[in-house]
Amino acid sequence: MNVKATEKISAGTIARFVLLALALVNQALTIVGHSPIPVDEDGVQQFISLAFTGATSLWAYWKNNDVTKKARTKGE
Repeated sequence: MNVKATEKISAGTIARFVLLALALVNQALTIVGHSPIPVDEDGVQQFISLAFTGATSLWAYWKNNDVTKKARTKGE
């Protein structure tokens, strides 16, 4: 009988998903006019929010995030 071993989701994968979720919430709040990052100038706030969202999205996309059980299975 061939038993497949699965790994747990790594802490790095969880951290990337949490940061991506925070970036998306921050972006949504900025779009509707709230100020999640206390900056006086609108242009600076929008740039920081966009940069945070963009960097987090690229980081989460670039890393190999083994989320599904099949992807975390070792062996065959």
